[in-house]
Order: sequence, then C-alpha cells, then structure tokens
Amino acid sequence: MIPRIRETSPVQSVYLAFIEALQDRGFAGDLNPDYANRTVLATDNSIYQVLPQGVVYPRNINDLVILATLSERDEFKQMVLSPRGGGTGTNGQSLTDGLVVDISRHMNQILEINQAERWVRVQTGVVKDQLNAALKPYGLFFAPELSTSNRATIGGMINTDASGQGSCLYGKTRDHVLELKTVLLDGSVCDSAPLDDTALAALRNRSDRVGDVVRLVDDIQRQHAALIDAKFPKLNRCLTGYDLAHIRTDEGEFNLNSVLCGSEGTLGFIAEAKLNVLPIPECSALVNVNYRDFNAALRDATELMKAGPTSIETVDSKVLNLAMNDIVWHSVSEFFPPVPGEDIKGINLVEYTADSDEALAEGIKRLTDTLDAMNDSVRESTGRIGYSVAMGNAAVGKIWGMRKKAVGLLGNAKGEARPIPFVEDTAVPPEHLADFILEFRALLDSHNLAYGMFGHVDAGVLHVRPAIDMKDPEQEKLVRVISDQVADLTQKYHGLLWGEHGKGVRSEYAPKFFGELYPQLQKIKAAFDPHNQLNPGKIATPNAEISLLSIDGVTTRGQQDRKIAVEVWEGYAEGMHCNGNGACFNWNPNDAMCPSYKATRERIHSPKGRSSLVREWLKQLSEREVNAVQEAKANRERNAVLSLPARIKNTINKKRGQYDFSHEVNESMQGCLACKSCVGQCPIKVDVPEFRSKFLELYYGRYLRPLKDYFIGALEYIMPTMVRVPWLYNGVMKPKISQKMLAKVAGMVDSPLLTGVDLDKALRDVNVRYASAQNIATLNAEQKAKTVIVVQDAFTSYFETELVLDSLKLLKILGFNPMLAPFKPNGKPLHVHGFLKAFAKAANNNAAMLNALAGTGISLVGLEPSMTLAYRSEYQKVLGDKAPKVALIQEWLAAQDLTEATALFAKSDYKLLAHCTEKTNAAASIKDWQTVYVALGQELNVLETGCCGMAGTYGHEAANVATSKKIFSQSWEAVVTEPANSGKLTATGYSCRSQVKRIQDQRLPHPLQVLLGSYQG
Repeated sequence: MIPRIRETSPVQSVYLAFIEALQDRGFAGDLNPDYANRTVLATDNSIYQVLPQGVVYPRNINDLVILATLSERDEFKQMVLSPRGGGTGTNGQSLTDGLVVDISRHMNQILEINQAERWVRVQTGVVKDQLNAALKPYGLFFAPELSTSNRATIGGMINTDASGQGSCLYGKTRDHVLELKTVLLDGSVCDSAPLDDTALAALRNRSDRVGDVVRLVDDIQRQHAALIDAKFPKLNRCLTGYDLAHIRTDEGEFNLNSVLCGSEGTLGFIAEAKLNVLPIPECSALVNVNYRDFNAALRDATELMKAGPTSIETVDSKVLNLAMNDIVWHSVSEFFPPVPGEDIKGINLVEYTADSDEALAEGIKRLTDTLDAMNDSVRESTGRIGYSVAMGNAAVGKIWGMRKKAVGLLGNAKGEARPIPFVEDTAVPPEHLADFILEFRALLDSHNLAYGMFGHVDAGVLHVRPAIDMKDPEQEKLVRVISDQVADLTQKYHGLLWGEHGKGVRSEYAPKFFGELYPQLQKIKAAFDPHNQLNPGKIATPNAEISLLSIDGVTTRGQQDRKIAVEVWEGYAEGMHCNGNGACFNWNPNDAMCPSYKATRERIHSPKGRSSLVREWLKQLSEREVNAVQEAKANRERNAVLSLPARIKNTINKKRGQYDFSHEVNESMQGCLACKSCVGQCPIKVDVPEFRSKFLELYYGRYLRPLKDYFIGALEYIMPTMVRVPWLYNGVMKPKISQKMLAKVAGMVDSPLLTGVDLDKALRDVNVRYASAQNIATLNAEQKAKTVIVVQDAFTSYFETELVLDSLKLLKILGFNPMLAPFKPNGKPLHVHGFLKAFAKAANNNAAMLNALAGTGISLVGLEPSMTLAYRSEYQKVLGDKAPKVALIQEWLAAQDLTEATALFAKSDYKLLAHCTEKTNAAASIKDWQTVYVALGQELNVLETGCCGMAGTYGHEAANVATSKKIFSQSWEAVVTEPANSGKLTATGYSCRSQVKRIQDQRLPHPLQVLLGSYQG
C-alpha cells in the first residue's frame, strides 16, 4: 500500500497573506496556492523546473490593478510576480519561484474588429489561432507566424516579440502592435502608442510612473542614439527585450511599445493590445526542394531567395523521419515522394503567396524554371535532387501543420538523450548561415552529440536542438559548455544567441552583448520595477548589485527527474518524457486534443498537467523509498479483503479532510476521458490513459473505490446474462426513481437500455453463423476466401444489436461470408478504471480465442473504434506480439474489391463524424471510409469536429455530466443542430451516437447502416 504524501513544499507565509489580501480586495479571478497547480506551472517548454508559490488567474484589468497595487505595500515588496500566457517558452521566460499570474484562462476575449481600418483589439490571453479564426470571415489575419500558434497567446507573442515562418515579409510581432494597455506595478494603467513630439512632451510632464518611464526612455534614446545604432545588429530578427533601436519609428515618432515588446513580463502586465491585421492572400503554393546534403540546403537558400518567394523553411532528415512516423504524415506524404536512388538529407520549403492564380503561377515559374534548367553540374554543386509542388491553401496548410509539429516531434526521439532547447534560436545574417551552421555542427560533433535542425533560412535563423539526457549530471554540464561556445560563435558571425524565442534564463549573456549599453537597460528596469518584483533575473536587473539568472543556476527538470528510480521511470515511460511543448493546450474546439482541458481551461486537466503531476507523484514516492512498479506488483498479490479495514480507515480520513498529495493527482486523473487523443496528437506520444490506469490501481490500493467503478468494470461480464432477461434489466434502469437512485448510490446517469433483440435468433434469421472451430471447418476454400469474422464488443452487441445485424447484412450484400465471433469481454473498461490485474486476465482469455480464429487465416474486424483499437494499444502493452490482429471494419473493406457491388446502391451524400480515438490513433482509417463509399458510388465528406464528450462511460458518470455536455456544446452541437446537416450525418462511435441521442434526441446511423439504407435490392 502506498503511503500518504502528507507534506510537499509549503507556500511561504508572505504569499499566503498576499493571496488572502487579494480575496479581501475583491479579486474576481481564481486563486490557487494548491500543490497541483504549482506543480503543473513549474515547467514550460524549456529544460528548467521552478516551483512557484501559487498561481492566480485574473478575470479582468481591475484584477491586475489590484495585484499591482497590493504588491507595492511594504509587507509585499519582497514578493515576485511573473506573467504567463501559453507557457510555451523554451528558455524559462515565465518560470518563477514567486506568484504566477496566468492571464490565459479568463482574459481571452476579442474585443473589437475594425475591418475597414484593418485592426483588432484583444485581451492578451487570446490565442493566435483563435484570433485568426475570428478574423477569417473578414478576409484578414494577424501575420506573425509561429509553430505554437494553436496555443500561444497574443500576450506571450508580444512579451517575446515573437516571429517565425514568413518574417522576412511580415516582420515580428512588434511590427504589428499599434497600441498596448499595460498595468504597471504602482497600479497605473499605461496606454502606449506611437507619439509625435507634441504628445510626447505632454506625457513627459506627467508626475506618475508613466511619466518617469517615458522621460527616461526618451532621454536614453536621445543621448545614446549613436551607440545604440552601433550595438544593435541589422538583422530581420534584431533583438528581443528592451529594443532601444526602435524607440523612434521610421517617421520619427516615440514608441514605448518597442521597449514593452519582448520585455518578457519584466516591466508590467500587458493586458490589451490593438493590432494591425492584413488581408489573407487569396492563393498559395509550396515548392519543396530536396537535397542530398543538409548544408547544401542552407547554402542554396540565398540563391532560392532570388526567385522572390514569401518565405523559405528548412528541415533536416532527422525531423523529416520523425514526421514520417507520426499521424501527421498521412496528410502530407503525397507532397514528398521519394527520389529514386537518393537519400534526402534536407528539404527547403519555398512558399509563394499571391492574390490571383496568375500572379501565383508567375512566382512559382520563376523558381521552377531555374530548377528545371539544372544540368548535372548544377545539381552536383547545389546538392538539389528534385522537387515537388503543393498547390492551394489547403495543401500548404497541411505542410505547415507538419512543419509546426516537427518542433515537438524532436522531443520524441528514441532513448533518454533527447533533443532539447537551450541554443536553438540563433540568428546570423542569412549569407553567413551555412558557414555558421558548419561550425555549429562541428562543435556538437566534437561532443559526440546527435541533434535535429529546422528553421527559417530566409531570415538566418536555424533551430538546433542537441540531444542530451538531463538526468545524467555529466551530460547536464554540456549545457554550460555548449552555450558559451555558441554565444561566442554567434558574435563571430555578427549574430544573436536569441534570435526568436526570447532571452529568459539566457539573459546572463546580455551584459556581454550590450556592453556599455547594459546600464541603460538596468535604468529602464528600475523605472518600471524599482523593487525587482516582475519576473526578476531576466533581460536586466534594476541595479549592479543584483545579478541576472544563470543558465546553470536554475533548477532543471532533469535534476528532479533523476530522483525517480530507473525501474519506475521506465515503468511509467508513457508519461515521463513530456517536454512541455503544450500541444495539448490546443485552442481549436474542432480538434480532438484535449477535451477535458478545453472544457475546464484548467491546466491540471491536460496531458501536460497530468504528466507533470504523475512525475511529481513518483518523485515524492521515490523520496519516501517507495518503488511504484514494485508496489503495483505487490498490490496485485495482496488480498483485497485483508486490506479492506485499512482502506476504510484511509477513506474516512480523506472525507474528514486529511491531506494527501495523491488526492490532487487523483482529481486530475478523474477528469481524463481516456479518449487517447493525446497518444496520437502529442508529438511526444504522452499516453495519459496508460499511466492513469497505473495510478488508479495504486491509489485504490490505499482508498476505497467508488461503486461506479465496479459497475462499469463488471458491465461486460453481466451483459451476457442480462440480455436473456432484458425486461428485468430495462425495468430496473428505465424508471426515473431508479435513475435517481443509481445517480446517488452508484454515480451513474442516463445508462443505456438493452435492445431486447435475441442475437442468436436474429443470426439464424439472417443466415449468419458464429465463428466456432466447428463452423469454420465446414467452409471450403472458396467460401473461406470470402469469409470475414466480426469481433463483438459489449456496446454494439447489447445496446445497438441492430447495428451488428445491419453490418452482417451489408457484408453479405457485398458478396462476403460474415461470421460472428463468440462474445468475450474485451476488458477495456477495466483498463480505463485501473483494474489492471483483471484487465490482463480478460485480455489473455480474449486473445486466446481471437488468435485461434485468426490462425484459420480468416480476417478479424471490429465495429466499435475504441474497443477495436484496444487490440493494438492496451493489448500490446500486456501481450506484446501475442495481441490479436483485429482491423477496423473500414480498413478491411477498403482493401477489398467492391466494384461488382457498385450498381446495387443508390447514390447518397453523407457527412462523417469520426470517433476521437479513430481520428488520432488510426488517422488513415478515416480516409478508408471515403474509399469504401467512393467504391460504392457514394459521397462522404469528413467533418472536422472535436470530442462529443461521452467517451465510453465517462459521460454517464454523474460527476462528469456537466463537463461532458459542455464538451459536446463546444463542437458537436453546432454540427448536429445545423439544419443543412439534417438526415446527412453518420457517426462511427457508439459513445458519439449515444451522446447525440441523449442531448439532441437524434439517432445518427453508423456508416455501414447508411450504405445498407442505400441498397436497392
């Protein structure tokens, strides 16, 4: 039995007093000093881990004013406050040992769109893709691009002066900032915009902190203009942090926003922004140029730029190969055909955009004419080995989606040494990039390090991530060695160490870079933040007595992770390698990742949050000399009856409020839908349902399980008996009084009813036999070749028996000989709820039967996606290569010749709502449905939707009903209630169809039932 984790790291008394004072002052947002929130926000996408004292989520500007004003009181002046947006920084920008101020949860509204003047006003918690989705109907977009655009906030972009692909054309974030509203630490609100000299003079006369700041910044620019011009490099990616070079605009106006953009939360809370937006290009294309050598791709970029593209991005073979092994590849593979006899080592993605097809074609022709005219000598000198063209916004969007995901995919390299960010956004003049990277690679090679590379060659920025195991103290030392060497190398080539992703902890190199200008930056910091309370140690300190943070002076994630025993680390590997890239914070409600986070906006209810919590939980257990893997083995051998008194006692203490960190972890795990979208969409392949089940097994070894767990776990076992007396089961489940009692006692609501169909009799009626050894033995060779075995699952066999029968009828119409496998429990519900011993037993029993059937040479197929995909996921974890091979029915059908049956079906036009697990863990199978429909003369369009909110039995659990319905409302509701979709929708998942029936009282057919309905026989 695991111990109670009764103590963690306590919150300092001054922060508790501050949080209490915030409450008293009417702070309207959320205040979270709990250990779970602190743990989850202790990391970002960097190598660092810093535990904050608490997290606050302001609801409006007034909350920020309350925060700032309170922090000025004498008793709170030693406190630290750090603004945070998406938390995707790669250099620890938002990490703090003080109080995190996270604006993303509540301050995320788009306040005004002015189409005529092409500007938008937003709260800074708005996500970039969220903004562009709102602007799209107006034909506008916010131009600065970045790989984390689906979770990065506008505030984060402003604070790091973010930019990425396309920056040579569109510039950086500051180039699109028109006005900012910033709360300063004295509580004053600073509205900043470019000012002419008359307006500037008025502002200089103010006697508050805004006046002090403006006078200082203006004086620094006037007095040090020549030195600023000499020190600041003339680069596309110039500088992030107190950009003195752009205090005056090209028109000569004073612009305080140039100091605020890139300030990384060290000067104030940027609450609102007015942004310039641009017309969306009408059309686009990508010319993908392949190379036999990566350095050749870099050198060729300068030549390609002569053809006038919008942007050029580069990826190396390591990144490309990782993408090929991810679900993202199925959407882009057609654009990257292999080159016979050549090994592609690098690709330049050359983008063209235009407002007409003619202009686009003209741009592409400038490049392709050059590429087509190559002789062997040119090919040899340039390293080019062919190209392909992807036409249209849809195709280009898919490829950029792959390129964006490549950033995270590097973290999924095999082994413990994984590419990590710490010197990965250097910028040099583009003409020096190839020589710079040649030396950079030689440096890494001298340390025998593997690495991945990708980036913006048109801007001279390349992301280089060396592979280091930060759990190894010796390898950790390389961070200092390599950082120092790369900093010197960038200076040699007149570049920057921090060309794109901000300074953060790397600010320690700022004094060397700025030289005699650095004291001026310190003066700016002191004017805004005299007590060094805002994100201290980054960009600049307020005086010479205070030091900046150092790259090896901040706690790293690896230093914490090495406290976990190797056996435990490997036993929970599916959750250990989360690198904080934040893909699970995806804003898009029509994306499957991650429904519990989208519904709650709580980071503890995300894969990143759950991974952080289970890693901390394992560390806490390890510090108490408890090996979670060994404890799980002992737990399975332990007599549950003998441990009952202890579990009862512990549960009583829990209800009385006795603290155990495991309760906080459990709260996070209970919110998971076990939809497995994280497994398919997380670039690191974090598998929350897998480590969640391991946690629940141990947690309920100490505490009593809720009754609902036993009910759900036993469902597959009691159904074969209940189906014989459906009137009894339905009679108990249907009455409202029974439903109320079940909700109160068992924690279950809206439980489905049995269909009452006698499957044995129905099979005889449709002339289909069970797949028994005896029945299979009667088949001749011709019959056997046409036979397929349908594997049962409890959901469709007992609650949608008509679907099973309709599927068998359709298979017969298509000329096949379907047989039905005898029912055996699949065990997935057991796995979901942490009954791992029982699951292993169920999996072994079921696999024995299915493998015997497969041994006859007949294919096995399943109807229900989540249950069928368990055979290639949960079953493989337990059984390895003995896991039965069961295809999704569309995968099998798509591989068959259906042409002879085409004439049997009347044409129909339907829209597919696919199951989340199916979309994210078997993405290619969605196209298989379209293949099947086309073969039978039908049309099937796939709709982009998120999660329906049911996920097996999740939506039937009383504690989850509200969240389940909210998830449905975020994506599915609009699709299901759209009048144009009436009678045109089909859904693959049992749980999806159940949710639609429960909430909208509509019955959606399965895709096979749609086809059966189109049969003209």
